[in-house]
Amino acid sequence: MKYASIIVDVPVKQTDRAFDYEIPEQWREVIVPGMRVNVPFGPRQIQGFVVEVKETTSIEKTKPISALIDIEPILTNELMKLAEWLRDHTLCFTISAYQAMLPAALKAKYEKWIMVKNPAKLQPEIELFFQGKDKIKFEELSGTNHFQKIRALIDEDTLEVYYEVKDRLKKKTHKVVKIIASHEKLLEVKGQISTRAKAQIKLIHHLLETQQEILEKKWLMEELQIGSAAIDALKKYGIIEEVDEEIYRDPYQDRTFTPTSPLPLTPQQQEAISPILDSIEQKKHDGYVMFGVTGSGKTEVYMQAVHEVLQKGKEAIVLVPEIALTPQMVNRFKSRFGSDVAVLHSGLGMGEKYDEWRKIHRKEVRVVVGARSAIFAPFENIGIIIIDEEHETSYKQEDSPRYHARDIAMERGRFHHCPVVLGSATPTLETFARASKGVYKLLKMDKRMSEQGMPDVDIVDMREELREGNRSMFSRTLLEKLQERLERGEQSVLFLNKRGYSSFVMCRDCGYVVECPHCDISLTYHRSSNGMKCHYCGYEEPVKSTCPSCDSEHFRFFGTGTQKVEEELTKLLPEARVIRMDVDTTRKKGAHEKLLEQFGARKADILLGTQMIAKGLDFPYVTLVGVLTADTMLNIPDFRSSEKTFQLLTQVSGRAGRHTLKGEVVVQTYSPEHYSVELAGSHDYLQFYHKEMQVRKLHQYPPFYYLALVTVTHMELTKVVSVTESITRYLNGKLSNTAVILGPVASPISRIKDRYRYQCIIKYKKEPQLEEILKSILEKYQTTMDQEKLAIHIDLNPYMLM
Repeated sequence: MKYASIIVDVPVKQTDRAFDYEIPEQWREVIVPGMRVNVPFGPRQIQGFVVEVKETTSIEKTKPISALIDIEPILTNELMKLAEWLRDHTLCFTISAYQAMLPAALKAKYEKWIMVKNPAKLQPEIELFFQGKDKIKFEELSGTNHFQKIRALIDEDTLEVYYEVKDRLKKKTHKVVKIIASHEKLLEVKGQISTRAKAQIKLIHHLLETQQEILEKKWLMEELQIGSAAIDALKKYGIIEEVDEEIYRDPYQDRTFTPTSPLPLTPQQQEAISPILDSIEQKKHDGYVMFGVTGSGKTEVYMQAVHEVLQKGKEAIVLVPEIALTPQMVNRFKSRFGSDVAVLHSGLGMGEKYDEWRKIHRKEVRVVVGARSAIFAPFENIGIIIIDEEHETSYKQEDSPRYHARDIAMERGRFHHCPVVLGSATPTLETFARASKGVYKLLKMDKRMSEQGMPDVDIVDMREELREGNRSMFSRTLLEKLQERLERGEQSVLFLNKRGYSSFVMCRDCGYVVECPHCDISLTYHRSSNGMKCHYCGYEEPVKSTCPSCDSEHFRFFGTGTQKVEEELTKLLPEARVIRMDVDTTRKKGAHEKLLEQFGARKADILLGTQMIAKGLDFPYVTLVGVLTADTMLNIPDFRSSEKTFQLLTQVSGRAGRHTLKGEVVVQTYSPEHYSVELAGSHDYLQFYHKEMQVRKLHQYPPFYYLALVTVTHMELTKVVSVTESITRYLNGKLSNTAVILGPVASPISRIKDRYRYQCIIKYKKEPQLEEILKSILEKYQTTMDQEKLAIHIDLNPYMLM
C-alpha cells in the first residue's frame, strides 16, 4: 500500500495539518508531492495538495483519493518548503501560502484534457483511447492502469495536459492547414483538378512552392484571396488536413520589439556589476543594495547580470513595482532577451496571466519580469533575483499571507545559492541600515549616465504665494517655466500627490463633512459621475446642493483633483497639449501604455498625473518637472510619512533631464522647512538617512525595533474593545520587559463596512517566542472567530498602520 499526506483546501486552524489518504493502485507510481488531488473530507469532496508520499501510516482507517487534478506537480519541492516558511513567518495557513503561489486561473473551475502532440510516437494501447481524436477528457483515462505510460509520454512531449478554465478561459487556438502528402502526390492531384476550379489551382500551386508544412488558414485565404471551399475540396483528396493549433495569448503580440545589444558600461557600472558577477560565478547567496541615483543606468546593469545568468543555463526573476513601471521595463527586457521573457502583472487578463505562468512552468522562458507575485515563479534553477525600486510599498501584500517580496527573494536566494539585488535611488531605511552594517553589500552609483548631473530643484513656499495674492494652484515660478518649455518645444511633467489628499465635500458655514454611513471616512467626490464614493466599501450617493446639517448653500467640494488641475492649465496655457493620467483615464486595458506612447512621440507638451507617473519613466525631451502638492503625505499618521515624502520627491525629480538636455524641478509646498522636502531638493539621501534614523531611534521605530500589528474587527464595538483589551493584557504578561505594547486603541480608520476596528502595536528588539505567542492568541479565539464572525489579523511587518 502507498499513502499520501495531503493539506486540504479548508483555511481554518483545525485543518492546518496534513491528512493521510490511501493511493488507489492505478495511481501509485504517478502521485508525487506538489500535485493537486480531490479527496473525500467529511460529507464533501474537496481539493488538496500532496505534500508527501509514504509506505506506512499510523491512521487505522484511511479513505482513498477520489481523483487526480494534475498529472504533473504544479508546485516544486522548493515552493512547498517555502510555503512552510511563509506559514511560520506570516502566521497564515499552509493552504493560503500554496494558493498565493498559483495564478488565479488555477483556482477557477476548469476541465482537463489530454492532447496528442506527436501521434507518431503513440503506443497502440494508448492510441485506442483516442480513437482518432486529437484530444480526450482526462476523466476518460482516470480509471485505467496505463497511467504510468501516459505520464512517461507527457514527460517526453508526446502527450500534453491542459486545463480549460470554465470562465471563458479556454486555450486560445487558430486553424492551420497541414500538408500531409508527398510532393509527388501533390503533383498527381494537381493533374486531377478541373481547370475551371481556379481557387483550388491557386492553392495547390502555393502548396507545391511553399517550404512550410503548416500554414495559418486565415493567412492563406487572405494571401491567395480564396474561400474556405477550395481548402475543403483539397481536404477530400487527402493531401491536406485542417487542425486547431494552440497559440498563447501574448499580451505583447501587437508590438514589435527592436532587438538591442548590451551597451558598454561606465566605470561606475562596471564597479557595481563585478561583485554580482563574482557571486554568480561562485554560486553564492549574497544580498546587494544597488544604491544608484535616478538615471545612473541601473537597468543596464540588471540586464547584463541577467545575460550572464542565462549564459550559465540558469533563470532570472526581475520584480518591478506594480503596473506603472512595467511597459518601459518590459520593453527593455523583451528587446534584449526576446521570447525568453514572461511577464506577470495586474494589468493582464486572467487568461494572459495563466498563459504566461504556463510558459514558466513548462520551462519555455528563462526570465520573468513582474510585480510582487512573480517572486513565486515556478523556476527550478534560479541564478539571480532583482528587485527594482525596492522601497516601493506595493512589494508588501496587505492580506493573508502578509508577505514582503524582499523576504521571499532572500529565502529563495538562499535555497538557490544565488545573489539578490535590491535597487533604488532611495532605499528603505531598513535596507540601507542593513547595508551599513554589512548584512547586505552596498554598490554605489552616484553619477548619471548623461553626465548631466542632477536637475536643479526650486522649492516654492505656497504660503508666500497666497500672501502675495496668487490664489492659483500654480506658483508664478512654475507657470513661467512651463511657458518657457512651450516656447522651446520641450516637454514637462506635472505631478499631483493625491495620496492622503482626496476631494471631500464640506459645508463652509458649519464645517459638516459628508462621511460614509458604513465606514469612518469621508466620501470622495468624483467629478465624472457627480457623485460621492467611499473608497473602502464602495458606498455611493449623489452630491446634494445644500448642507444636510444647516441647510447652507456654501456646500461644496475641497481638494485638488487632476481634472481640476487640467481645467486650470487650459485656462492659463490654452496652447498647451495636455495628457492626463489618473485612475479615470487609464481604466481601460492598455490605456496606460497608449498615453505614454503618445507622450513619447511628442504629441503632447505636458503630462499631468498622480502616483503612476512618478517612477521609471524615461523621456529625452522632458526638462521640467513640477510637483503641485509636495507635502500632503507628511500629514498622514504614519511613522514612515517623511520617508515616503522624500522617496516620492526624489523619484519625481528624477524624471527631468535624463538625457542631453538640462533638467529643472519646481516643488510647491506649504512646509518648505521640513527636512524631507529640503533634502529631496538637494538630492541628499545620506543626510536624510542620518536625520531620519535619529527620529526613529528616539521614537523606537524600525529599523531599531521590529513591529507587529494586531487588528481586531467585529460588528459590535463592545466586543472589539474587550477582545483587544484581553489580547493586550495577555501580551503584557508573556513578552519580555523590553517589548513596548501600544494600545488597545481604535484604528486610524475605526470602522470599515460596518465593522469596528481596534488595534495594538508591539515594538520589540528580540522576542524569540513572539510567533508562538501570537499563534496561541489565534488558537484561543478560533471558535469565537468561527461562530461570532470576529476577525483577528496579525501583521508581523506592517507597512500600513491604518
